[in-house]
Parts: sequence; structure tokens; C-alpha cells
Amino acid sequence: MDSTCPSESIYNLIPSDWKEPPQPPRYISIFKTAIKEDMQKSKTAMKTMGPPKVEVPSPKDFLKKHSKEKTLPPKKKFDRTEPKKPPVPLRTDHPVMGVQSEKNFVSSNAADVIMGVAKKPKPIYVDKRTGDKHDLETSGLVPKYINKKDYGVTPEYICKRNEEIKNAQEEYDNYIQENLRKAAMKRLSDEEREAVLEGLKKNWEEVHKEFQSLSVFDSMPKKTRKQKLEEKMKQLEHDIGVIEKHKIIYIANK
Repeated sequence: MDSTCPSESIYNLIPSDWKEPPQPPRYISIFKTAIKEDMQKSKTAMKTMGPPKVEVPSPKDFLKKHSKEKTLPPKKKFDRTEPKKPPVPLRTDHPVMGVQSEKNFVSSNAADVIMGVAKKPKPIYVDKRTGDKHDLETSGLVPKYINKKDYGVTPEYICKRNEEIKNAQEEYDNYIQENLRKAAMKRLSDEEREAVLEGLKKNWEEVHKEFQSLSVFDSMPKKTRKQKLEEKMKQLEHDIGVIEKHKIIYIANK
């Protein structure tokens, strides 16, 4: 006999009413009270608005009867003879008739339209296929700045500043040159410069001739001698190039 099946009994033959099982208890967090206490600690009564600053009424100014009713304006004495509206015109009064203007308004309006200057349409641009219109003047698409008269022209204050800088540099250069001349510098004359240049070229030719006379098969002393001659030739070539490049040369006074 299976243990899972109920045991046979005569009482099981009569069906019993189905009872709905009770619902499980609702979930309540165990931290509910702690969170509520923390919230109450951080809150302050009337923290944002503050207590209402209302003047406390005096006990003597208690509410009286009819004190809330509106007061009526003072009564005026009624005068029956005073007219309320302007009088009706008499039967003998006739309005002014036959007053007409000789101006031809049709012709004058046509002349104004013909002689007047046609109103130019406001430039616009459309940037979407749905036809959204925008002002063209303020869009930045019109080349206004490059069409100005002073476009590309150096401002006057910059020209003035450049001129001042140039003059200051010239004065400083003149001051330095004057100090160099007075202190310890002497300018070579053209004759002295040519004499120095000819002497350097003559020395280079002598060193070059000695360099060419060296033998092909070198020993260590000859290699050293060859290197010294090459260095001397390079130095002479450098000095010759400097003197040829600069026309004005200053030397220190001993």
C-alpha cells in the first residue's frame, strides 16, 4: 500500500467544501524602524518655510458685530433738475448737409503706389526640406566682414607700435656700437682686411702644398701629420669664409 495515498475511509466518500488557503504574511523589512528614526532625526519642523510671522492680535481688538461688512459710500442729495444726458436736438435744428471733398482718393492712392519706392523683400534662407525660414542677415552666411573698407589693412596702432619698436632697436644698436668703439674694439680698414685675407690664403696654399707632397703609404707619424694639416686647412678655410662674408670687422685693442 502506497504511503502517499490517503487511507480508505467511508468519510472520504462525501466531498468536502474547498477552503481557500490563508495568504502568507506581508513582507516587512527589519530595518524599517531604524530608517524611520533616521529620517525623523534629519527632518526639522518648518525647516524651509519657517514659522509664520503674523502680528498677534491684541485682546482689545476682538471681532465685533458687522465689522467684516463693507462700508457704503456717503449718500448724495438727489437733484431732480440736474440733467443726466445731453438734450435732444430740437426739430428746428438741421444738420450741415452737402459738404463733400474734391480729392480723388483713387487717383491719389494710385499715384502714391506708382511713385513710391518698392519695398525690398527681407532676405531669408531655408535650411530644411520642410521650408523652415530664417533671417539671412544674422545667419553669418553673408560675407559682410571681408567687404569692409578696412579689411586686411593693418590697424594704425599696430603700425605705430612697430615703428616704436624699430626705433628703439636702432637706438639700442647704435648705443652698443658706440660703446664697442669707445671701450675695446677697433675697426679694420679695407686695406688691413685685404692684407689679412691675402695672408690667410697664402698660408692655406702653403699648407695645401705640403699636404699634397705627403706620400701615399702612411705610417703612424705620417697619419698624425696628415690629420694636423687637414685640421689646419679647415681652420684657414673657416677664417677666410668669415672675413669674406663680413665687410666690417672689429678687433679687440690690446
